[in-house]
Amino acid sequence: MKVVLLPGDGIGPEVVAEARKALAAIAPEVEVSEHLIGGEAIAREDEALPGATLAACREADAVLMGAVGSGDYSWTTSNAEDGMFALRRELDVYANVRPFRTEEIDLLIVRELVGGLYFGARGVREDGTVFDTCEYRPDQVDRVLRRGFEFARARRGKLTSVDKANVLATSRLWRERAIELAAEYPDVELDHLLVDTAAMRLVQAPESFDVIVTENTFGDILSDIAAALAGGLGLAASASLGDDGPGLFEPVHGTAPDIAGKGVANPTAAIRSTVMLLDLGLGLAGEAARLDAALDRVAATVFTPDQGGTATTAEFGDAVVAALTASAKELADA
Repeated sequence: MKVVLLPGDGIGPEVVAEARKALAAIAPEVEVSEHLIGGEAIAREDEALPGATLAACREADAVLMGAVGSGDYSWTTSNAEDGMFALRRELDVYANVRPFRTEEIDLLIVRELVGGLYFGARGVREDGTVFDTCEYRPDQVDRVLRRGFEFARARRGKLTSVDKANVLATSRLWRERAIELAAEYPDVELDHLLVDTAAMRLVQAPESFDVIVTENTFGDILSDIAAALAGGLGLAASASLGDDGPGLFEPVHGTAPDIAGKGVANPTAAIRSTVMLLDLGLGLAGEAARLDAALDRVAATVFTPDQGGTATTAEFGDAVVAALTASAKELADA
């Protein structure tokens, strides 16, 4: 099995390094290679997604990516985020899966990832008007809705489809397709919420949700709300899945340039993304469960500065590896 690591920018290399240690400890048989993406790729290769990086990703079984973002948002040159968007598009990882779990909350957001506003036509007209286009084909909507139904079927059997059908034509298509596909999933309870209502309910009663499925922009915003409820972006992991080829796994947080290079970033999200990589990307459910349990154990006792503690990024990662070693010994002794 082959995994490609894309450390990215800012704190990306620091947290991905700890994820690599955890991956090596739990699945030493996995072959790992590192490649450039984002701002670092622009600096070295003059493009945010070098051809060698894309080729390696296509041949891999799974890809783990750190945050990207160089801070250069000049529209006249390439910016770091171009590499991330291009990779998502090239791998066609259309279903972004973000779990959020606390003692009170256990919900999953499935966000459409390669369509909508972020990938539609955009530009500036002669009169200075700036536009971004949101468009979806029925087949794009169907495939991510099916993912939502399938995840709900495997969980508690409740799917909430979020749209803005009272205003947007794309949302009316979304709701129509959800209603039609629901007939294929009689064991899943489907309901619909407008996105503003969904945001309010996420804050007021997050425990009422099981699986949420929604389009790209709405999913981007709602998942950040859910992350705040579940402890912050530093803890949030994600998997981006397609029908063929490797999945793309990455922490939800950004590059955090204010703490980059200081060794204090929380690697929880990167390691939690590795749990998802093991399970959904490599089919190693047992290893994923062991790493998840080890991470839970460490997260309850070892705290980085963002959580009021003093542990460094590397110390947190070392603690996870130690917990894995201890669990392996417990299994052997049993």
